[in-house]
Amino acid sequence: MWTAAVSLAAWLWLLLFQGMFWRTDVRLPPRRDPGAWPSVCVVVPARDEAAVLPRSLPSLLAQDYPGRAEVFLVDDGSSDGTGALARELAGRCGGLPLTVDSPGEPPAGWTGKLWAVRHGVALARAREPEYLLLTDADIAHAPDSLRRLVAAARTGGFDVVSQMARLRVESLWERLVVPAFVYFFAQLYPFRRIARRGGRTAAAAGGCVLLRTDAAVRARIPDSIRHAVIDDVALARAVKGGGGHVWLGLAESVDSVRPYPRLHDLWRMVSRSAYAQLRHNPLVLLGTVAGLTLVYLVPPVALVAGLIAGDGATALLGGAAWLVMTGTYAPMLRYYRQPLWLAPALPFTAFLYLLMTVDSAVQHYRGRGAAWKGRTYSRPDAVPDES
Repeated sequence: MWTAAVSLAAWLWLLLFQGMFWRTDVRLPPRRDPGAWPSVCVVVPARDEAAVLPRSLPSLLAQDYPGRAEVFLVDDGSSDGTGALARELAGRCGGLPLTVDSPGEPPAGWTGKLWAVRHGVALARAREPEYLLLTDADIAHAPDSLRRLVAAARTGGFDVVSQMARLRVESLWERLVVPAFVYFFAQLYPFRRIARRGGRTAAAAGGCVLLRTDAAVRARIPDSIRHAVIDDVALARAVKGGGGHVWLGLAESVDSVRPYPRLHDLWRMVSRSAYAQLRHNPLVLLGTVAGLTLVYLVPPVALVAGLIAGDGATALLGGAAWLVMTGTYAPMLRYYRQPLWLAPALPFTAFLYLLMTVDSAVQHYRGRGAAWKGRTYSRPDAVPDES
């Protein structure tokens, strides 16, 4: 009974005092078109992305942007013809100018993605753009995406404007796992706190980051975060640590086209960086497992155990905690256009994430670290939790 009471208290605290993380109305802030549109360079790191590039790259090339803009796709040692396909798509689709280049293999101390970003940023800075748009190769943008991002940045005086791309939710496992991924991220990094000047909470979503060039220079992006596996949070933290103003919200016209049809695919996506988020600290891992158990698993267990044992107080406390949990998850399901009957299944999904986190630690101690697309980073820098 007392464990169920503590779980309910934790949920009431999360509901009322964790930056209203459960709300999904944090979208691009109010904006107005600038008198003169600044120049923008789009940097796209890409490694073995031929499967998704036909759906994403044309959307970038077709941006309806009134100012000067061009795209730099950095082929990070692909073996599937990503670079050649990008050139072919540019020739077929037209639109913004496209430069395709490759930096070669990353040196020691760099993750592959950030080494590619460094090369792309160096190429872009030769054009002296006021803004850089860092976007992944699996992200498709609506035609007015760049225009809206720049207008929001200029209107609000933001050094970083980032949108969390809407991930694909078509398979059963995607429906169970993907909305919860964004829900848990918002719980760790409440979007409203990120936008506060002088606040400690900082995060971005790596699929879509509009970055003011002079802020990147001040924060030494990407050199200062070259080890980071969770590079988007590290980027926002570096910019905010240098006095920059950061905004993060949910996307309306930015979508990921990468499928994760099987549980195995989603498991790899989460487990490759989960232990890095915990700073590779076994004590933090134990605390995380205990916290996930108390907050997400205790409520349904207490409800069922209380009903079976005839303990009305335990059942009532467990049921109330489960009800609050379900209510906070419902807005995210609505954002993803998913049926609300999935909301009570959140404890099951949380249990999967618990197992993924433990597996991430196991892989780390086996020397496999954060494995991604043929590369393994055995001891990547971690990004502290700043919630």
